Amino acid sequence: MKKYNTEQIRNVALISHGGAGKTSLTEAMLYTSGAINRLGSVDAGNTTTDYDPDEIKRQVTIGTSLAPVEWAGAKLNLLDTPGFFDFTVDVKSALRVADSAVVVVCAVSGVEGGTEKIWQYAEELELPRIVFINKVNRENANFDAVLEQLRRFFGLKVFPLQFPLGEEDKLRGVVDLVKMKTLVYQDEGGLTFQEEDIPPDLADKAEELREKLVEAAAETDDDLMEKYLEELSLSDEEINKALRTGILSGQIVPVLCGAATRNLGIQPLMNLMASALPSPQDRPPMEGEIPGQDEGKTSRKADPAEPFSALVFKTLADPYVGRVNFFKVCSGSFKSDSQVYNASRDKMERIGSLFFMRGKNQIQVEEIPAGDIGAVAKLSVTITGDTLCDKNSPVVFPFIDFPETVISFAVWPKSKGDEEKVSAGLARFIEEDPTFKVERNTETKELIISGMGDTHLDVIVDRLAKKFGVEVELTTPKVPHRETIKGSQSKEGKYKKQSGGRGQYGHVYMSLEPMPRGEGFLFVDKIVGGVVPRQYIPAVEKGVVEAMEEGPVAGYRVVDVKATLYDGSYHTVDSSEMAFKIAAAMAFRGAMEASEPVLLEPIMDVEVTVPENYMGDIMGDLNSRRGRIQGMVPGEGLQTIKAQVPLAEMFNYTIDLRSMTQGRGMFTMRHSHYEEVPFQEAEKVIAAAKAKKESE
Repeated sequence: MKKYNTEQIRNVALISHGGAGKTSLTEAMLYTSGAINRLGSVDAGNTTTDYDPDEIKRQVTIGTSLAPVEWAGAKLNLLDTPGFFDFTVDVKSALRVADSAVVVVCAVSGVEGGTEKIWQYAEELELPRIVFINKVNRENANFDAVLEQLRRFFGLKVFPLQFPLGEEDKLRGVVDLVKMKTLVYQDEGGLTFQEEDIPPDLADKAEELREKLVEAAAETDDDLMEKYLEELSLSDEEINKALRTGILSGQIVPVLCGAATRNLGIQPLMNLMASALPSPQDRPPMEGEIPGQDEGKTSRKADPAEPFSALVFKTLADPYVGRVNFFKVCSGSFKSDSQVYNASRDKMERIGSLFFMRGKNQIQVEEIPAGDIGAVAKLSVTITGDTLCDKNSPVVFPFIDFPETVISFAVWPKSKGDEEKVSAGLARFIEEDPTFKVERNTETKELIISGMGDTHLDVIVDRLAKKFGVEVELTTPKVPHRETIKGSQSKEGKYKKQSGGRGQYGHVYMSLEPMPRGEGFLFVDKIVGGVVPRQYIPAVEKGVVEAMEEGPVAGYRVVDVKATLYDGSYHTVDSSEMAFKIAAAMAFRGAMEASEPVLLEPIMDVEVTVPENYMGDIMGDLNSRRGRIQGMVPGEGLQTIKAQVPLAEMFNYTIDLRSMTQGRGMFTMRHSHYEEVPFQEAEKVIAAAKAKKESE
């Protein structure tokens, strides 16, 4: 691969709803450019960018892959991103380093839930974009209907530059609205086409669409608008120049079409990407902070003359190769066999070989210029989101605020003794994926993994087996219930034991009363006259605290109680800390059982954001989950429902929400407080706890 300067580079993220054909489009561009000599397919499992065994097995993209393509004097760094919601981390990471995006839309399915989400992500980053309507050769494909959908969802700035020549399996090429010619493909491989006149039956449609395009082009520039108003036309050169201006400013989102699996419509798309999409120099400088300075703001331009800086946007953890970090050079240039400063972790990193990645294949290079994307292996501390830079000119770039995890499972090794291997393997995946979380729940004694969906966690489990040789099973996590009391009661606890020599004697009177929810535990010492010696008071409190770990209702931790020690007695020889600790536990348990003990459950603050037409279904579903609607916040075409729902009802909510809203709904959830479990639900929990105890 030859050297390219910053101005010649195009960093383009291919984004879409799952199944629209991003990987097939990437493969077609690689084939058309000559980077590969055969056109792979997702069905056959032999594409360049879907090379991971899990991707081949599931026939979906799981992680962003890089595929540099040389075309028309430009280097197109294609970032083939996942389309499924579970792998949002890779989409957002890719968009963070991309300078533009190609939004792929299926000509049959049209605008889907994922299309809206990725469009929103691109809008937030103000990324210029092109829409490619794919699969126009499929049965029931409808370019005009999808175009109308795009304009309805995303505004009138969406303009077609082409429309299909022929329908479904009779697709022969495209009608070019700039040249006002048809591009008719001459071979099955789609590599050669011929320009022909537009057929008479399509002439009126072409004229109407071109007129709208010319109007949009004229609006990008005052001089062009003046000329258009005078002459009612623009030259092809003026249209192309205005297209680039409109794309860069966001005034125009051009629409092209084709069929990636047949390699039709690929050259015009690549031509537009090379000529009209921004280079890194066309984008605003990267904003960052100077480490160690509270108000130290700085920025880096995509200029080789600037001090070196790079943002790590993806990490692969391989048990054999080690860690591979993908980065974008934000300024300066990155050289192999050097040392750089990880400003995020205040550590120096030794750099060995640098390389470009094309799928899983490495293309070794000596230097990577500002704006380009590359990879490096075997760094010691660097992970996703870190900033590498020149130590003499440090900077830390902000990374992405990823959404909170939405689904959790308890993970158990299938073989005894594999606990350490499980923990070590999961720790490596945390390095790769900021949306994957692992925690040890000390209450339920479970190892909990959390992610963005069931498929996300299934992939983690598969990779744990393949990469680290350990098999696990997932179960629904236990709900961390609590127990408390509603009444007040006093009880005596007396522990007396005589066994030949020195005996054991501890004797206390204790009262229990409820405290406000969330207040925890309070121990009060009201002993007077030394009936319980001072040295034994801490042992009494310790006995209560230990007894609180297992309540009388279902064996859960006791909370929100006030325990008062008010009387007792002792023996000058036989009393001990152990005896008073046991006596205190006896008194506490007795008082708990007599004070109307109840079961508590965690209540979550839930916010569900959905299109307005799903509001009724979502509110009904939340009510069926014992939820309480707290309010609604209107948005642009969306509504956010705020509710409080028991955690026990939310474990599979992400799957159900996607099903109810066709993938258009999203939610966040955080702990709010504990509440008493309704009688019928409490009976189920108590019965389950009793059955478990009997089985043990």
